[in-house]
Amino acid sequence: QVQLVESGGGLVEAGGSLRLSCATSGRTFSSYVMGWFRQAPGKEREFVATISRGGAVRYHADSLKGRFTISRDNAKNTVYLQMNRLRPEDTAGYYCAGDLHPGMEVTTTSYAYDYWGKGTQVTVSS
Repeated sequence: QVQLVESGGGLVEAGGSLRLSCATSGRTFSSYVMGWFRQAPGKEREFVATISRGGAVRYHADSLKGRFTISRDNAKNTVYLQMNRLRPEDTAGYYCAGDLHPGMEVTTTSYAYDYWGKGTQVTVSS
């Protein structure tokens, strides 16, 4: 049984920063491509970032490049999302996900992920 648990969300003022963490258990963490997605009320789930098994390849949504950075520490079984210069439109639930059978080095589509966390809420005030 694989478990993914997000943490680090909260309320922050516009322009501030947060670092989300996603701790995993149950299988070898380095076997997974990991990703972050977000979903705001009334909107579809949106791809944020993904990182390859070893961490060498990263891909971020075009609209978030330069502000958000994904990373991972395989020794700690944890993936991170550093979010800088936050904006009110970044307000959403943020979810990490693991893909055990990736077709490529990274995975950008939500339906390809096998395991999901329950999410952590990020609220950015103006």
